[in-house]
Amino acid sequence: MSDTIRVSLAQITSGEHPAENLELIDTHARAAAHAGSDLVVFPEATMRCFGGPIRKFAQPLDGEWANAVRDIASATGITVVAGMFTPAAEDRVTNTLLVTGPGVDASYDKIHLFDAFGFAESDTVAPGSEPLVVDIAGVRVGFATCYDIRFPALFQKLGDLGAELVVVPASWGSGDGKIEQWTLLARARALDSTTFIAACDQAEPAAAEGNAPLGVGHSIVCSPTGEILGQLDATPGMLTIDIHTELVDAVRKTLPVLKNRKHFDA
Repeated sequence: MSDTIRVSLAQITSGEHPAENLELIDTHARAAAHAGSDLVVFPEATMRCFGGPIRKFAQPLDGEWANAVRDIASATGITVVAGMFTPAAEDRVTNTLLVTGPGVDASYDKIHLFDAFGFAESDTVAPGSEPLVVDIAGVRVGFATCYDIRFPALFQKLGDLGAELVVVPASWGSGDGKIEQWTLLARARALDSTTFIAACDQAEPAAAEGNAPLGVGHSIVCSPTGEILGQLDATPGMLTIDIHTELVDAVRKTLPVLKNRKHFDA
């Protein structure tokens, strides 16, 4: 297994048109490849932003939009993570991360749905149930989406499954203290799981109406000790970081929280 992976977080503002959002993926994937990255991460809802009728935009994982992302990953030679919506039962969708690139083609369905701050994601989205960890460039990478970051047990499970890095695409809702919570939660989950956290949010939109979570920016990379290794501001941009995963083993030897924790019945 490798002990280094270069990761780019593409902090974009996705719009209402999936085809235009593919152009954003292509542009930023090419820039990440030029920077020598192994992995480029786009936010939750990259396919189509929240705040509209997402059900009519949902496509299967073998559909036109996902295949276009695969073509971009193939052309650039790096792994792409992008948020999309796939069809689900009862006229709902799943909030899905597509993970595709050299030697990997996988997906993660968001487990914890954002029924908070006056927004009910579960009205239109069905929850996932299975954690995901895959090998990317020789590194074990786990996945979570946005509201998942408030639930330590998922990140600890990803650590149990061998994750050294957890990627967290998001479309984080704005509000008083929300940026501070975002940063605190990313650092806390790094400490809970003794993994690196690479959390990529939507950039803050120029204008927003309603209570749909659109983004506040501030994408962030944290070490297993909670150190902030890099962070963007609210505007569109790309953050590229080298992650040296040998630190995970070192931290787990001196601070074995996964080994020491106790399990309680619900």
